[in-house]
Amino acid sequence: MRIGICDDQREIRELIASKIKSLYPDESMVCYETGVEMFDESYLPDILFLDIKMPGMNGIETARELRRKDERLIIIFVTAVEDYVFQAFDVKAFHYLLKPFTDEKFAEVLQNAVRQIEGRKELESVNVKKEVTSLIVKTKGEHITVDLKDIIYAEVFNRKVILHTVDTDIEYYGKMKELEKKVGDHFYRPHRAYLVNFRHVKRYNATTIWMVRGQALIAKQNYREFVKSYLRYHQKRGSE
Repeated sequence: MRIGICDDQREIRELIASKIKSLYPDESMVCYETGVEMFDESYLPDILFLDIKMPGMNGIETARELRRKDERLIIIFVTAVEDYVFQAFDVKAFHYLLKPFTDEKFAEVLQNAVRQIEGRKELESVNVKKEVTSLIVKTKGEHITVDLKDIIYAEVFNRKVILHTVDTDIEYYGKMKELEKKVGDHFYRPHRAYLVNFRHVKRYNATTIWMVRGQALIAKQNYREFVKSYLRYHQKRGSE
């Protein structure tokens, strides 16, 4: 779990950091002086303590931008004024913590946020267990079971789907859209004619993805989302 603090005043950042450390000494923390510093992050913290009154872009504006990147980010506003409480609801804030606050109140809010993160992880672990691990395709009069982890990428050619696996190519009549629904979040469709398995990506640029065997295309409009999804996949793998 990663906890962030965004406040233009160093003493406030240090105060909040010390309170977090006393409650969760083993969790990682990251501090920001402005909201803009977070916009180029590959991935955001799980929980963010965010000041509202900051020079330049204020906390509400920052939260609005962050929501476009991550709907699940837990945002806890920390402020001395009540004026923005309704705007905080608009950006789906988890809590609105008014200064000055007691240690007990801070602990209550943070512990509730941590419980929500832990609840998500438990739910995700259950869902992972239910994930489909293979599929059956019919080709040349035979039914073949294919392990999803062995599929490097799929492509459409002449109304056929071609599965490029680690040891062979399998062709069958089908639709890429139906395959995409079955394979889960380890796969991404960067182009209408291709579906790639993140496990087998070696490198990529704005037009091409090089797999461990073969390559796929990226449509220009899909590149940014492909990069974000690929980084999320690796972040998730790193936390497992």
